[in-house]
Amino acid sequence: MAGFGWKLHGDGRHLKPGEVVRPGERLTWGRTIALGAQHVVSMIGACFVAPVLMGLDPSLALMASGVATALFLVMTRGRIPSYLGSSLSFVGVSVVIAGQGGDAGTLTGAMLVVGACLAGCGIAIHVVGARVIHAVLPPTVTGAVVMLIGFNLAPVTASTYWPQDQWTALATMMFTGLALVVLRGFWSRIAIFLGLVFGYALSWILDRTVGKIHSVNGAGKLTDHWRIDFSGVEKADWIGVPTFHAPNFSASAILVALPVLIALIAENAGHIKAVGAMTGDPLDDKMGMAIVADGTATVLSTAVGGPATTTYAENIGVMAATRVYSTAAYWAAAGFALLFGLCPKFGAVVAAIPGGVLGGITVILYGMIGLLGAQIWVRNKVDFSVPLNLIPAAAGIIIAIGGVSLKFTDNFELSGIALGTLTVLTGYHSLRWLSSAAGRPRTPLLDAGTSEYGERGEGEG
Repeated sequence: MAGFGWKLHGDGRHLKPGEVVRPGERLTWGRTIALGAQHVVSMIGACFVAPVLMGLDPSLALMASGVATALFLVMTRGRIPSYLGSSLSFVGVSVVIAGQGGDAGTLTGAMLVVGACLAGCGIAIHVVGARVIHAVLPPTVTGAVVMLIGFNLAPVTASTYWPQDQWTALATMMFTGLALVVLRGFWSRIAIFLGLVFGYALSWILDRTVGKIHSVNGAGKLTDHWRIDFSGVEKADWIGVPTFHAPNFSASAILVALPVLIALIAENAGHIKAVGAMTGDPLDDKMGMAIVADGTATVLSTAVGGPATTTYAENIGVMAATRVYSTAAYWAAAGFALLFGLCPKFGAVVAAIPGGVLGGITVILYGMIGLLGAQIWVRNKVDFSVPLNLIPAAAGIIIAIGGVSLKFTDNFELSGIALGTLTVLTGYHSLRWLSSAAGRPRTPLLDAGTSEYGERGEGEG
């Protein structure tokens, strides 16, 4: 089965206790299409938040996610049921690039290069074997990089979104947190989306009951303004093509974006392992090709002005809840995403999300990204009583979060995420080599493959 020709599971309507619908199977087409729509609802919150935070067209992001998912399914020959949505890993990068004077083209150019590098890494992994991931990117390094990428975003929430409407931000944060903790099953998977809807509705009610708010607007100017600006929605067409733009390339922007490559490889590896465990089909042989597919999809998306793509945990959660792993449902989801992407008015509604709402969402979202790094450490039992694990991670995280910079020339310097990642990566491997050269015992470089990724850790140097 190369991605098509699904076998009907049973009667196509019912699942017996303990039964699952495998990737090469499907339910009736009506149920399959409905599941595809559910996958779109599950991913739509994060998929739209990412481009909005980065200043990109949300309609184009949704359309690109549909194309990316279809490409992923073809390249992995239908064995890996996954949805590729907008990557949030580049939000911090977008802030840094904007601070350097870069525009949307500069950002998409940097992401395109990262996507090409990701595809290249996937080819290498496919040829050499999945164990190379653990050798180059042990849990100590990947956890630290994911953490510094997330926590580096804290100033964006504190200085840009939250001040626009602090009380709406607080209410949205509390509602979203409540939804994530209290709701179960499918509803918990779309908690971010529900938080956006709640904040949007609250802002609309406040505009009509208490009037304008006196605060900074999206441009950072203190003024009286409405929380929601529907002018763009009124001008947008119901049917149309999203706004495209060509990428442009800046060496400094590319250097800022390249560290995200580590997070993307770790993210893809973790997702592939999770899907393999759920479907009962070990996918180590397809891990390299899955990473190639994600990198290729990112190149295609960013080449026309869209965001980078990545596999979505939200949709993995939907599969766990429904026990339906059919790739036919993902083809349906990709089709829905393409159709929604052709509705500019829908994208304009998303682009009009008030800053205060984004403030409440990003407090949780950015924190969750950062704490995913801690989750990698915990699951892999990384021992921070070992100096080899502690020193590079500690130094890199503080450098990234604090915005420490290292100036080489008048026109070139490293700072923030880029310098923090370089510190963790080079620091870990150089200290590991030096401790070995000094005669200290250490585990073999290829001591554990990705078949054990997430189960074993770096216990000692």
